[in-house]
Amino acid sequence: MKEFWEERYAKEEFAYGEEPNQFLKGQLTALTPGTILFPAEGEGRNAVFAAELGWDVYAFDISAEGQRKALNLAKKKGVSIHYSLDAITALPYSEHQFDAMVLIYAHFPAAVKSNFHKLLSYYVKPGGTVIFEAFSKNHLALNNEKAGGPKDINMLFSVEELEHDFSDYEISYLKEEEIELAEGLFHNGKSSVVRFVGKKKA
Repeated sequence: MKEFWEERYAKEEFAYGEEPNQFLKGQLTALTPGTILFPAEGEGRNAVFAAELGWDVYAFDISAEGQRKALNLAKKKGVSIHYSLDAITALPYSEHQFDAMVLIYAHFPAAVKSNFHKLLSYYVKPGGTVIFEAFSKNHLALNNEKAGGPKDINMLFSVEELEHDFSDYEISYLKEEEIELAEGLFHNGKSSVVRFVGKKKA
């Protein structure tokens, strides 16, 4: 998997563009800036946007090419982010370190994705917010190669899975929606996604 992402991010053009995800953009601007975590952040478009809003940004990924492009984008935009190369099972953060966490198209292997959500939630403060968007299980039926996404349906998401994985959150937004993506080279056209926003219960 690491090799796939290194190859994808090695190109000069940004795989998913330099602009932030639109759902994230709408949600994040409504929050008061604090500390925020971006798991599986790739080339950094969303983390850099958060830094521009005044957030203290932490991000990680397994791809050195993604890290390189993210740090270059931050420099270009005149902001700084903390971006490390870490495995999700060996993160250097503390319990309840973050006011918010953002998961944008963070598709993990089917056997561990729910466990990873629980693990990452450990780092979110009580009262902290999680913002999530990823492809739904119905995305495959659209057969849109330009939109990308995993081909394994078990790596895709349902509303019920998000309710389960974030059961200790007060949900303010949870919907499966068909949208038109326009994000760089690999996220384009009709797509089925699940979107979630929740606040961690005390």
